[in-house]
Amino acid sequence: MLTAAPTWLLVALGGAVGTCARYALSLFVLGRGWPSAIGTGVVNVAGCFFIGLLYAKSEDPLLRRVLGVGLLGGFTTFSSFGRETLELVRADRLDLALGSVAVNLLLGLAGVWLGQRVGA
Repeated sequence: MLTAAPTWLLVALGGAVGTCARYALSLFVLGRGWPSAIGTGVVNVAGCFFIGLLYAKSEDPLLRRVLGVGLLGGFTTFSSFGRETLELVRADRLDLALGSVAVNLLLGLAGVWLGQRVGA
């Protein structure tokens, strides 16, 4: 039934569910008076855990796309970043792993700063 649907549609549905899950978690965190950074941290760590679990338990490309790219991608892209960085470390490409971490962190912060400057 669902497996007969085009992959992009399944990924989109997974993304919608992931996005809703992230929104629900933000409401939960904010409803308790906690800073939003706590929700972001929980989302990032949980997303990393679940993508690690997914790749350990399944080699099915469709499942990895729907749950990894779709659901967890909608929940947080940090999970993909964590998995990809770990793959670089396991491939003995510590240079690329550290470079990726540095570039994502520094350019991500620069992007936020620039977006705020442009939007102000």
